[in-house]
Amino acid sequence: MASPALEPARAARLLNRLEDNVARVIVGKRDTVRLAAAGFVAGGHVLLQDLPGTGKTMLARALASSVGGTFKRIQCTPDLLPADITGASVFNQKESTFDFLPGPVFANVVLADEVNRATPRTQSALLEAMAEAQVTVDGETRPLPRPFFVIATQNPVEFQGTYPLPESQLDRFLVAASMGPPTSDEAAEILASRQHGDPIADLEAVLGLAEVVELQEACLKVVVAAAIRSYIVSLLDAIRLRPEVALPASMRAGLYLQRASQALALFAGRDFVLPDDVKSLAVPVMAHRLGMRGRAAAADVVAEVLATVPLPPIRHHA
Repeated sequence: MASPALEPARAARLLNRLEDNVARVIVGKRDTVRLAAAGFVAGGHVLLQDLPGTGKTMLARALASSVGGTFKRIQCTPDLLPADITGASVFNQKESTFDFLPGPVFANVVLADEVNRATPRTQSALLEAMAEAQVTVDGETRPLPRPFFVIATQNPVEFQGTYPLPESQLDRFLVAASMGPPTSDEAAEILASRQHGDPIADLEAVLGLAEVVELQEACLKVVVAAAIRSYIVSLLDAIRLRPEVALPASMRAGLYLQRASQALALFAGRDFVLPDDVKSLAVPVMAHRLGMRGRAAAADVVAEVLATVPLPPIRHHA
């Protein structure tokens, strides 16, 4: 028997509880925390592009702690092998059998730190896991735990010894965001909170994994009106026509923009998407997927398109 649908008001309470808990250790970055949480609820994955020491790892750990899930960190380096991510079969001499030892990807929240330092072959080991929530080793397919969420990080200004992420892998990330430097007040608050230790050690779970799965299922039930879908298509078409764009956003970008908007609607306790949901997510969902000509900035182009494409008239959510 199917479980009853999660009411939008209760979904909003659960999501705000999750966001508030993560914000206890991630000071002043509410927008990024909400983006990451929305990616989690939408069943996608998040790419954080920022300098070292800005709290990227802390955000991943805080999300895992807040939902009582397992957390694994993969420190990507050029000598990292695909089996170091997925796991491998090891011969058991006592039983004369091969036993599978799962890799760190078998966790609810996986941090792929400095993912662009791994070789393309190793980067590709994440593709099946991110797209299908499963891995295939020695011809056998194994499902990953549910929920499954990847946060990958990369340093946007250091390129020595790195391997740029191919478009196929960038396209697997639902959103890309940055933490940004703290303000003076935020920096003082961070110093005060950590003078006696790491506050994340005291962070307790405020949601269960079953509730996260409920939220993910509720996200799929959020209504996207035909006018909203047409608006998303108009954005994709307008981006495709821009001369600065060499590689336009794929159809997956439109699907992810729709799904992320559904998740964002839940934060407001709605079971329908508004144009403002789409507008607020267009840059973090689409900019990292675009291949640009010259020195044009993808985020600027998406922002200009948002300013020119008319909003759809929405009178109701049916």
